[in-house]
Amino acid sequence: MRMSIKQLRAFSAVAHTLSFAHASERLNMSQPALSLTIKGLEETLGGPLLLRTTRKVMLTPEGETLLKMSRQLLSDWDSTEEAMRQHFNLQCGKVSIAAMPSFATNVLPPILKTFRMRYPGINITVHDVINEQVIEMVHEGRVEIGIVFEPNCSEQVNFTPLGLERFIAIVPPDCHLANRERISWRELLSLDFITLQRPSSVRFMLEEELKKNGRSLKVAFESHQLVTVGQLVANGLGGSAVPALCRTQMKELGAVCLELDNPVIERRVGLLYSAHNQFSTAAQALVNTLKKAYNP
Repeated sequence: MRMSIKQLRAFSAVAHTLSFAHASERLNMSQPALSLTIKGLEETLGGPLLLRTTRKVMLTPEGETLLKMSRQLLSDWDSTEEAMRQHFNLQCGKVSIAAMPSFATNVLPPILKTFRMRYPGINITVHDVINEQVIEMVHEGRVEIGIVFEPNCSEQVNFTPLGLERFIAIVPPDCHLANRERISWRELLSLDFITLQRPSSVRFMLEEELKKNGRSLKVAFESHQLVTVGQLVANGLGGSAVPALCRTQMKELGAVCLELDNPVIERRVGLLYSAHNQFSTAAQALVNTLKKAYNP
């Protein structure tokens, strides 16, 4: 048998009070039960820790040694117990999340504000990386949660949809198409086209969908960041297509946002996570917040 925390607490109470009667009151135990607990501890450790007479209780030399050790052991135990309780009660904790830039920049901040107001003790690390890197980070276990356009099926990860995102057109404010509410891909592609560099999933998605409809994507300008694409469009260098969740950001940059069809291109956005690992309590709370708050 091994020494138990119950035995150590019982010994500590008797050692501090030098009274079985007082210790039993402190521990809310009967004296016979307390005596059996101390006897069991002594048998486990191999010798007497207390000398008990009709008049008083004294510590043996080994009892003195254990008392010194027990202070730190019980303190560490209580600290560990309280720390884990705080994790399960969402008073503290840590979550790592990776999100594609369009989501991380435009949608995630207000959701995290809501989450932070409810759970101020939880630390959140956000990795703002392209779709492919999000998938990679989830595969490698570097983050608990990823937010991506729906990837191809994998046995290692699960995908839970949050909503369906449609692509919209963005054009310069002085463009002849800017006063329209809706344009076609044929009209958008009459402008110099600006888009993300490969291996961006947005770039591949647009190329694949247009190919299905007999169109090719001729690119005049390309960049690693959507914000740069928006700035290039706003400055009159051409047009582009971006996820609708970027609408507010593109308007703030000075681009004009239009509905885009013929064809309509849309893709599910959702949560990516390991198929083999369970969420931490903090991560599950964040997932619940994301599901409730995200309304594309």
